Amino acid sequence: MVGASPQDFPDSHAAASRSGSGTTSSVGEKAGAQSGKVVVVTGGSGGIGAEICRQFAQAGASVAFTYRNGREAAARLHAGLPGSGHWARQLAIDDSASLKALAAEVESHYGRCDVLVNCAGMTRFVPHADLDALDDQLIDDIFRVNWRGAFAAVRAFRPLLERGGEGLVVNISSIAGVTGMGSNVAYCASKAALDCMTKSLARALAPAIRVVSVSPGLVDTDFVKALDQTWRDEQAARTPLRRLATPDEVGAAVLAVASVLKYSNGCIIAVDGGRPLT
Repeated sequence: MVGASPQDFPDSHAAASRSGSGTTSSVGEKAGAQSGKVVVVTGGSGGIGAEICRQFAQAGASVAFTYRNGREAAARLHAGLPGSGHWARQLAIDDSASLKALAAEVESHYGRCDVLVNCAGMTRFVPHADLDALDDQLIDDIFRVNWRGAFAAVRAFRPLLERGGEGLVVNISSIAGVTGMGSNVAYCASKAALDCMTKSLARALAPAIRVVSVSPGLVDTDFVKALDQTWRDEQAARTPLRRLATPDEVGAAVLAVASVLKYSNGCIIAVDGGRPLT
């Protein structure tokens, strides 16, 4: 585990009134539905992952998140999370040994894990018709991170998630797994595989652990905002709601699965504005 010492980002002890991005979620927040819970988020420093961390922290949970690159962004997120008891670790999601070590550290530090959110992922834009550009190495990298990494995280955290009898895994998928339209063919296939894994594990790990996919359309993260504006406008125009999803909407969906949608299991929850309808 790269840089995964307890001092990587130590426990935060910010006052509970501190805000993160200024975004709050009404789902479970008023009742403190996640108070006392421990949530692990892989890929937590990215645009979607960071919002998931913020919303769970705002709802009272202690959040442990991982990041691979972008230490400064991770440090800013960690420092801004409301509440206390949060920490971050630098980790390669495709390193199964590091995931086992992380689970052991979470157990030693918190004694529990209630929610695991698999948000780490990778892709690269390759035109679907350009088969030669989608080389074997990129295909292997995408499946190693997007599918095997998520599975290995569930495998590592299963004992902790089972312990309380109400564990939850949320896999951050994509409508690309359903529509076949996305950054490249392998990315679409990896998300379809992730959704299939969600269904298989939801059956295999129940009733102690629920497994759900949250499947966004194109999300207006900082990365997407940096892309060509004309292309972004075209994507929004092709969506019935005429706009892109926001990171806080994805975060709210994940929090809802943990807080109020407690009979949902093995399903794919779309946050896509109706994009597959067009």
